[in-house]
Amino acid sequence: MDEQDFSKVAIKLIPTYNEKENIASLTQAVFNLYPHTSMMVLDDNSPDGTAQAVRNLQVLFPNLYLNQRTSDRGFGKSYLEGFKKVLADDRYKAIVMMDADFSHDPKVIGSMLEKLKDYEVVNGSRYISGGKIENWKWHRRLLSNFANFYVRTILRVPLQDMTTGFVCLRKDALQRVDLNTIYSDGYAFLVELKYKLLQTGSRFYEFPIVYTERREGGSKMSSRVIWESIWLPWKLCFKTSPLKKQVSSRST
Repeated sequence: MDEQDFSKVAIKLIPTYNEKENIASLTQAVFNLYPHTSMMVLDDNSPDGTAQAVRNLQVLFPNLYLNQRTSDRGFGKSYLEGFKKVLADDRYKAIVMMDADFSHDPKVIGSMLEKLKDYEVVNGSRYISGGKIENWKWHRRLLSNFANFYVRTILRVPLQDMTTGFVCLRKDALQRVDLNTIYSDGYAFLVELKYKLLQTGSRFYEFPIVYTERREGGSKMSSRVIWESIWLPWKLCFKTSPLKKQVSSRST
């Protein structure tokens, strides 16, 4: 395996929609921790001025990039555009997927990227030993636990946290996935992406994370997102081939 320092050749992809209240603080935190890093904000034409806030920050952080989408909103669509840009850019060898609201702690990115020396995908997991969720009400915990149990049972996947959005992956693993076959959005997009990475034989490591409720703004959860998440595992189950299961975790 390549022994390069992935922290220097990784780009953070941050999807945003109305995250003006968070994006400046997160940008400063990321670049303070990783001054030689790169970061791309994937803004979904936020009406609150998130994109302009990023442009203002680019004066201070030359490795901060903005991809502003103006139509056909979607969490998954934002990531797919970002992936295609990174795949076409030889400067990067790895990608960090994370939220803009500090629910994912940027301090652990370095440790997660270190695991890419031995694995191709590092999945930030709330549901293994050492992982946990802070400041969630009981019904959200119940929904999240059930969603992961539901997906694991139908798809027979070994990952304990299929719906986490905190993921680090090597670019060569992403290159083996046909991005044009991914149509889901929201949390279902995260499930579909990981399932297809598993299908191609990517070796996963589950890294324990502490998930903290968002600092500012509101949840993007909707009834459409929930229904899509319900139907997606069945679609994947009947349309795709068996998995190549290669998963390790700190808890094993």
